[in-house]
Formats: sequence, structure tokens, C-alpha cells
Amino acid sequence: MPTFIAPDGTRLAHHARGEGEPLLCLPGGPMRASAYLGDLGGLTRHRRLHALDLRGTGDSALPADPATYRCDRQVDDVEAFRAHLGLDRVDLLAHSAGCDLALLYAVRHPRRVRTLTMITGRARALGVDFTPEHRAEGAALRKAEPWFEGAHDAYTRLWDGTATEADVDTALPFFYGRWDAAAKEHAASEVEQYNEEAAERYTGPGAFRPAEARAVVAAWDARVLLVAGELDSGPLPRVAAAVADLFPRAELAVLPGAGHFPWLDAPDALRETVAGFLDRAADRHDGG
Repeated sequence: MPTFIAPDGTRLAHHARGEGEPLLCLPGGPMRASAYLGDLGGLTRHRRLHALDLRGTGDSALPADPATYRCDRQVDDVEAFRAHLGLDRVDLLAHSAGCDLALLYAVRHPRRVRTLTMITGRARALGVDFTPEHRAEGAALRKAEPWFEGAHDAYTRLWDGTATEADVDTALPFFYGRWDAAAKEHAASEVEQYNEEAAERYTGPGAFRPAEARAVVAAWDARVLLVAGELDSGPLPRVAAAVADLFPRAELAVLPGAGHFPWLDAPDALRETVAGFLDRAADRHDGG
């Protein structure tokens, strides 16, 4: 297991899988160990995935200062990761809350990012958040599911701040396009992969400066791919489209039947979408 040292002395781990050009992967959660990303629907056939365990998660060490869990404080970790791999410019992929970290990295180091892929990503770094109304709109798409009635009230309580631990478990089907054995196994792994203290600090006061970030990405020449799930509420496809509009060179792919973890729900579509985007971006970069 390869490791490197962050600027503050914290030892960070990453996991490499697959063949081809490197693709740096940042997990969401927030602050969930990168193991849940798996092989991203077989993307390892096209790229060598370097998945970072954020500080305090997975095989990475706990930091001496818990304040460094805040999203913007971890930008230096991503830059150290890039340097550790010996890359001048990177193809960067992030999932969910990890997209906030990827965006902050791109804002601080715009010339280091060749492409950015955001999978069912958050964009609080750009001033876009997902509202309870968005969640309700997405949940309504699942009315025909056999588990809907038993899970809907719990899901609503997740977003109004009144959820219990039991509600979290009950609402899990809403995050998956299919609530099958694979989804249940994936969901069950979250508890051991999740750093609750780190998650609470991740979006602490001062983490984001949306106006400054928007000004940077509005002039950014890197190519951006946003992948949304048809059945996901965070982001809804139309909200993902609004985020895409903030970039000069962005494209949006909405995967049919997919929820928040599209590598489980639509692995072939995700793999082909991301690999195709990266191949096109590489061709343009090479002048093809």
C-alpha cells in the first residue's frame, strides 16, 4: 500500500488499480474511505485509478489537528498526492462530497488539472447546494418501489434535521437505483468506512468562498464532465445541468436508472461515459 506525507506530517495512503494513464480519485461521504468506489464500474480497464484515502479514513493516519478535516484544509493533501505521483497535470475524478474538495483544488491549482470528472457531485464550493425540495422531488420518482412507503418518512427526516440512526438505515434505498443484494452490501460497508467527526468538520465555517471560486472556474480552460443519476436527488439532473453551466467547457451525462452510486446501478454506462470523455479530452490535448 503506497503512502506519502502531507505537508502537516500526516501519513496518507492511496490505492492503485487498473491499467493505463493515471486517474486521481477523491471519495465522498463526506470522509468515507475510498474502498467504496470499487473499480468504478470497470473503469480500471481504461485507466489506472489512484484512489486517495482522505486523512483520518481508510488506511490514512489521523491528523494531529482535527481542524484539518475541513474541506479547504485538505487541498494541500491533494497537491501533495499529485506531487507524490510525479504528475505535472492530472485527470481528477471525484464523487459526491469529494467534488467540493476537487473543486477547491482546481480553484487553487487550476493549471494542475487537465480534466475534472464529477460523479453525482456536490458543488457547495460554487455556491450550489441541494435543498429539501430537491430531495422531495427526487424521492417522488421512487413511488412505485415496494419499499417507498416504509422509507419515505425516514428520508424526509434526513433533510429536515430530525433523523434518528434508524432513519438513516431505513432511508438507504433512495440512494441506489436498485435496492438489491449488491446495493445492500455496499450500504452496509459505510459504517466501518466513515469518519463521523471528520464529516462534521468537513464543511465547517470558512470552508467555501463561492464568489471567488466561480470567478476562477468561469475562466477555466479545463474540460469538465458531470455525471448525474436519473433517480438521484443530490444532484437532480437539472441541478447538475445548472452546475455544468458555470464552466466554459463542461458536458453533462444523465445515466438512466442510476442513483447516487452509478457504478453499481449502471456500470457499463458509467464506464463508457467517463472513458469516452477522458479519451476525447486526451485527443484534444494532443492536438488530435
